[in-house]
Amino acid sequence: MKKPRWVIEKEQARRVEAAGTVWLFGLHAVRDALENPRREKLRLVVTRNAADKLSEAIAMSGIEPEMADPRKFTAPLDPGSVHQGAALEVKPLDWGKLADLALRDGPGAPRLVLLDRVTDPHNVGAILRSAEVFGARAVIAPRHHSAPETGALAKSASGALERQPYLRVRNLADAITELQGMGYLVLGLAGEADQTIETALEGRRDRPVALVLGAEGPGLRPRTRETVDALVRIDAAGGFGSLNVSNAAAVALYAARG
Repeated sequence: MKKPRWVIEKEQARRVEAAGTVWLFGLHAVRDALENPRREKLRLVVTRNAADKLSEAIAMSGIEPEMADPRKFTAPLDPGSVHQGAALEVKPLDWGKLADLALRDGPGAPRLVLLDRVTDPHNVGAILRSAEVFGARAVIAPRHHSAPETGALAKSASGALERQPYLRVRNLADAITELQGMGYLVLGLAGEADQTIETALEGRRDRPVALVLGAEGPGLRPRTRETVDALVRIDAAGGFGSLNVSNAAAVALYAARG
């Protein structure tokens, strides 16, 4: 019986953690990684057709590609990975410490996204895209019970993984407390909250703000709820329906823009 996609991706994530390297796949993800000077690149496997499409990026990176037969692609990818004839083994990016990202310069008042046990790599990839679009300084997640860098995450991020800081910390509640010590207003998203994001930020949009989103279903954990400064909701037209966590992150970042 064919394994469900989530099972395959969970197994892939465990292997990534153990191996210390990541296999990125797909023309877009591989091109962006090749062009990223921060990436440590180890091995590139491409078909002739993909090599032609990536010729400029390959030349820029200086890596020597291994040519593969499209009928027997040799990179160790999970079955079903849409690799488009390109796979690149890399080291995970090192984004430094939380304080380095939270206090770095940038346009507007600083905004961060914190994820409380959001494990789906497709959701995290989409959140990274939104964070880049809305100028968030970083996306922060706990080291355990979160999505590590994988090929699936990179493909969903559509290049944002190479540019948008994604930092995984030991303990999310401790990270929230550290941010509060830096002057951040930390808001946790909860559908039942009494106030909207806009209300919570009235007269305070010049402050650094961190938005905390929980996994779909369980939402924020009790300790996270106790640690944030306030619970807020996304204003909705009616009392029915809910947003996917990646959509909620995009709407929340827009509502909280400085």
